[in-house]
Amino acid sequence: MKLKQLFSALALAGTVTAVAAAPQIGAPAPDFTVVDSHGQTHSLADFAGKNVILEWTNHDCPFVVKHYVSDNMQGLQQHFTDADTVWLSVISSKPGSQGHVSPAKANELTASRSAQPTAVLLDESGTMGRAYDARVTPHMYVIGSDGNLLYMGGIDSIPTANPADIPKAEAYLANAGNEVLAGQPVSKPVTRPYGCSIKY
Repeated sequence: MKLKQLFSALALAGTVTAVAAAPQIGAPAPDFTVVDSHGQTHSLADFAGKNVILEWTNHDCPFVVKHYVSDNMQGLQQHFTDADTVWLSVISSKPGSQGHVSPAKANELTASRSAQPTAVLLDESGTMGRAYDARVTPHMYVIGSDGNLLYMGGIDSIPTANPADIPKAEAYLANAGNEVLAGQPVSKPVTRPYGCSIKY
């Protein structure tokens, strides 16, 4: 019985540690050092003084496809990069899994979809994704110019793969990003993300 209680305590401690390690709204966003599709290394510290949006993506995921075939994602990328926000699309699929791409394929996808990210980060090890507790594609984050995490969650409020639902949805990411640009508190800093599980 004592041994069982010990294992239970250890399991609980592990759970508590995992929860404590998750990113927190209003706290410094986890740093990262990841190479992009052009071979350039990026760290969060490189973007000090700028707002940053992180978009976890997987081109084979129907929930991601929804936002690209409709040009919704590209429109958001253009809107925010025009406002001097850094937009990083992150691919955390491990080699051999759905969504994993070579640097050349990542660049081909960007060009063919007329996507407008600042860079596409290839997080093959999953280190960055796990640091942010990113679970699905798309999973969205907004980091303020002071480096603090201000939003994490879904791109919008309707968890389907149907592009026709986009105009009817509450635009969580767009609203959060615009509030940050306006210097206002984010009204809904945490929402439920939806999509395909990240293939760590």
